[in-house]
Amino acid sequence: MSRKTIILPKGRRARGGSPWIFSNEIRMDEAAKAIAPGAVVNVRGEDGRAFGTGYFNPKSLIAVRLLAEECDVTIDAAFFAERITRAVALRTAFYDKPFYRLFHAEGDGVPGLVIDRFGDTLSVQIGTAGMEKQQTAILMALDQVLKPKTVLLRADAPNRTLEGLDSYVKLAKGEGHRIAVEENGVRYIADLQEGQKTGWYYDQRDNRAFIAALAKGKSVLDAYSYTGGFGIAAARAGAKEVVCLDSSAPALALAEESARANGVSIQAVKADVFEELARLKAANEKFDIVVADPPPFVKSKKDLEPGAKAYRKLARMAADVTAPGGFLLIASCSHNIPAERFAAECAQGLLRTERRAALIRQAGAGADHPVHPLLPESAYLKALVYALD
Repeated sequence: MSRKTIILPKGRRARGGSPWIFSNEIRMDEAAKAIAPGAVVNVRGEDGRAFGTGYFNPKSLIAVRLLAEECDVTIDAAFFAERITRAVALRTAFYDKPFYRLFHAEGDGVPGLVIDRFGDTLSVQIGTAGMEKQQTAILMALDQVLKPKTVLLRADAPNRTLEGLDSYVKLAKGEGHRIAVEENGVRYIADLQEGQKTGWYYDQRDNRAFIAALAKGKSVLDAYSYTGGFGIAAARAGAKEVVCLDSSAPALALAEESARANGVSIQAVKADVFEELARLKAANEKFDIVVADPPPFVKSKKDLEPGAKAYRKLARMAADVTAPGGFLLIASCSHNIPAERFAAECAQGLLRTERRAALIRQAGAGADHPVHPLLPESAYLKALVYALD
């Protein structure tokens, strides 16, 4: 069967190089609607101009996600092997051990595919119908390039429902899903099957190192700590006290296990973060360093206003428990709130504490999370560090 073609009509918004093409940009006729979700297609203008090879889903707002700039590119194991090889070469330029985000979707040229590497174990996140159809080719390519011992498929991201896909988590190769993660000289224990996303958050690696460098002899509150990424790094760096605060008992159990693996101690507190911050303020308890790295408050565009208000509230309440002369890190992993809006909300929250704050660091994810230069949505992580008087 010959490959189907998606047509971009004249008069529609000209494509500016983004790998995404929305449903209102294409000719959504009966022929297009009949194409199976996830099918590989060519994309052309009405004048025959080639826009590239991609995969199509008539049920999704993002109707086409481009894989190549040329039409008729073969999408098979060899294609994925080339992209994965290129991604590995980039990571080995700045990491000396194979612990990193191996593949970051659009940033590495394959929308809908995220892979985290933990030595000889891979956690593969498949988020779209197009990548679901390519699962066999992807696994073949990974075997060809890396020969991993274990491959876990994490096909359970919420956006899969928008693609008409079921959710599942399963081992595609090997056994076991509890692994050790090496990061910044710290050893963490992670559960790739039961944990969130791919099982670990490499995106905060550089920010954890920054906070750890400030932590010697300091008291540290790691709010929304999950499995203790910031807190244990701070403890390893010589913090005198570390409190890991989270609402998940399993995540805190992993944090305590990781602390023991590093020969350090933490205090794990299971509680709602906002409620515990209010209690700490009432008790006049303060910390030299406070980290607040919450789950996304703005999961979709309709959540922008309430989510922005939540970031403002978090900044205020986190500052209330930051000691004079201390440091406060606030992060957002919500790509639906622009960096400028996030910074403005945090500033308003700090203003309400009537304390002087100096912004000393603005950062995103590490270099293993490359950003597509024409897709600002791929730069989702925002981290701000303030010095407070």
